[in-house]
Amino acid sequence: MTEPHVSATVQLGTVGVAHADISAAESVTANRRWWDADADDYQAEHGDFLGDVRFVWCPEGLDEADVRLLGPVAGKRVLEVGCGAAHCARWLTTQGAHAVGMDLSAGMLRHARKIADATGVRPPLVQATATALPFADASFDLACSAFGAVPFVADSDRLMAEVSRVLKPGGRWVFSVTHPMRWVFPDDPGEAGLVAQTSYFDRTPYVEVDEAGAATYAEHHRTLGDRLRELVAAGFALTDLIEPEWPEGHVRLWGQWSPLRGHIFPGTAIFVCDKR
Repeated sequence: MTEPHVSATVQLGTVGVAHADISAAESVTANRRWWDADADDYQAEHGDFLGDVRFVWCPEGLDEADVRLLGPVAGKRVLEVGCGAAHCARWLTTQGAHAVGMDLSAGMLRHARKIADATGVRPPLVQATATALPFADASFDLACSAFGAVPFVADSDRLMAEVSRVLKPGGRWVFSVTHPMRWVFPDDPGEAGLVAQTSYFDRTPYVEVDEAGAATYAEHHRTLGDRLRELVAAGFALTDLIEPEWPEGHVRLWGQWSPLRGHIFPGTAIFVCDKR
């Protein structure tokens, strides 16, 4: 008999949202538990769009095969930070890169191993936190993250410093996150999502909580200026900031991403950075 489906929200006992400060350790614990619980649902909902061996940067569908933000990857050692099911690391492997996928969640890495077995593309996988990377200094040529890790850590300045540490001088770091201006609006793909409700300058995290008030999920807002200062402090130079436009004919909804909102203001920011 098939076990009844239980969502991550139900598994973790989430009852509401509390915009409140949260420690770095609490954020790590909440998000590890969330992604472990939600991994099956996430892959079922988005796996077809992400592809088993594809590097897509964002819900707008910007594909690394087309834009080549990382530059030439053949023969390069590449770290995917917050790899989830490691779609990007597998694509990089097929391009001749020596890719490594790293993620906090055992549940997401379970899907990475399953797809690796199905495709025969098997980059090494490591479970770790993005703020304490278990790699030697200057051990990678490139690092990337497609909506992984960066928004989910309270101390993203430390994450930037860690990525800088494991990159060789001149190495490139490219990551995509929800565009900071989206924090002004509610997470609604419809018309309600067009009405500003929150100050852009309010850095209070978005936290989902259980009945006891313990965090079950957390995301952290940084302004564009905040991100730039983190990067400069970590030794990076920002070489490009990409705000993908919504493609004509693209009708897929992804959470708060939709054609309605995408044609009016950006949903994604992609930072292209080189280590000085």
